[in-house]
Amino acid sequence: MAPPTGKRVKGVQILRPFVYGTTAKPFDEKTNPKPPGVPDDHTHSWTVFIKGIDDVDITYWLRRVQFKLHESIPNHVRMVEGIKGQPFQIHETGWGEFEITMKLYYVPESSEKPQTLYHHLRLHPFGRTEEEKEAMRLNGGEVISWVYEEQIFNEPYEPFYEILTSGALPPSASTLKDGGGGGGGSGAATPTSANTPGASSSKGGNKKGHERSHSRASVSTNKDGKNNNEPKEEPFVIQRSEGGVLERSAMIPLVNRPGQPFSRETEQLEIQKLKEAKLKVDEMKKQMMEDLEKKQKRLEALRAENAQAA
Repeated sequence: MAPPTGKRVKGVQILRPFVYGTTAKPFDEKTNPKPPGVPDDHTHSWTVFIKGIDDVDITYWLRRVQFKLHESIPNHVRMVEGIKGQPFQIHETGWGEFEITMKLYYVPESSEKPQTLYHHLRLHPFGRTEEEKEAMRLNGGEVISWVYEEQIFNEPYEPFYEILTSGALPPSASTLKDGGGGGGGSGAATPTSANTPGASSSKGGNKKGHERSHSRASVSTNKDGKNNNEPKEEPFVIQRSEGGVLERSAMIPLVNRPGQPFSRETEQLEIQKLKEAKLKVDEMKKQMMEDLEKKQKRLEALRAENAQAA
């Protein structure tokens, strides 16, 4: 951990969403053949990982991750260094489930101490109901055990605060802001794949992670055709593409997509489940109070009968 530099930004709390967990799949000759050299008793291939929400880069705040696996696995303590745009992950094979320890080391500018996460490796279908377990079996036997988490930085140091709060705009935004983009008329530029600091970049087309930044010059004229005022640049507008998120931001995807189960849509579904569960609990509580009231009346009647008999 680097020594603290600068002052802490008081009264500020910054969060960054990320996902961690494991994905496992049984060996199968057609869909998941066992690689050469894998022990005969190994039944599954599996991956443990930490990555950004919507697969955005998180190496600007997370430097490395130490994974501690079961002691029976060779080299069971492994350090994975951050590579821009890639998840922190380990691929392995095995036959048993166990708890994995993940120690998070932050970038030097943060001056934050490492934090530890724990996750249970799941190789076999699990769920609250048999239907949920069967759904995993039908999905090629792939078992997904993922957790949504939010990393919270309380009152970060000034250098780290600058890293966390700058660079969320696409590269085209700075070009337009400096007066680029053509002959000074109205126009919109789409982000490129340039790896500039703090820029949003993704592979191919206008896919998730891309946003557009618009800059329009508004000019009014009088009857003689002369300008009444100088061109004025309108504020930049950040737009999500396909419900995705901006790089280096705390955004969450708007809707679920394949391989991206955490979104505002998921959040609303969970809230709805909680509301339905609360209604059910309230109904159970009401029924319990009614039963308790009946028993109380019955108890008072029995006491009265005993008093008369005495």
